[in-house]
Amino acid sequence: MSFLPDLAARCRQKGIHFGCTPFYLKAVEELLPFVDFYKIASYELPWHDLLRACGRTGKPIILSTGMATMDEVRAAVNVLKNSGCKDLTLLHCVSAYPTPAAECNLSAIKTFYTAFGNKPSSMSLHFGWSDHSVSPAVIYRAVHRWNAELIEFHLDLDGRGEEYASGHCWLPDTIRQVIQSVRFGFEADGNGRKTPPPSELSDRDWRSDPHDGLRPVMKTREEWRRLTARKAYDR
Repeated sequence: MSFLPDLAARCRQKGIHFGCTPFYLKAVEELLPFVDFYKIASYELPWHDLLRACGRTGKPIILSTGMATMDEVRAAVNVLKNSGCKDLTLLHCVSAYPTPAAECNLSAIKTFYTAFGNKPSSMSLHFGWSDHSVSPAVIYRAVHRWNAELIEFHLDLDGRGEEYASGHCWLPDTIRQVIQSVRFGFEADGNGRKTPPPSELSDRDWRSDPHDGLRPVMKTREEWRRLTARKAYDR
């Protein structure tokens, strides 16, 4: 536990929210002074005493739902809500390391939205994807098709960690490209208004003229004629 103050301080210095996963009840109290949020792992989802302990802190909670049935997820959400949790993020998750793309079942994120997202509640609910597929396509799909608000992934700094060989960990350069691509995807959405963007405006003068179907438009051709005449005169 001696490293927690340094980790928390470094994250705050860099503007990063610092969270940690408790695996025993006392850890909830031990982590309280340092974490901005608690992450509860899929394996602990049925342990309601741990959920209550985290919920009572008032800190935001991220809960992975690997291996869980929908009834178990509902029960966990109710426990957290009744214990005082005000900010919960549910992560759809498949606890297979790695997870085959065909088993990711990303549409379960929509199931969460349908079951929890449209109901008035004293608890703010968000939904996301905990990735073990190490597939950029899966993450893009989770975000842009199924509206995942948060993506969790396992990161290995150099490919030499104990879990890297099992195939579910990302390397920094690879996940950096994915994060950048996700951001670019959001930028590409635009405002929805059908109007030429700045990069297109100069090409409008090179379209076919509606009077004779020739390119460029008459105005541009006339400007060419004037320029050609002026150059001839200058000679």
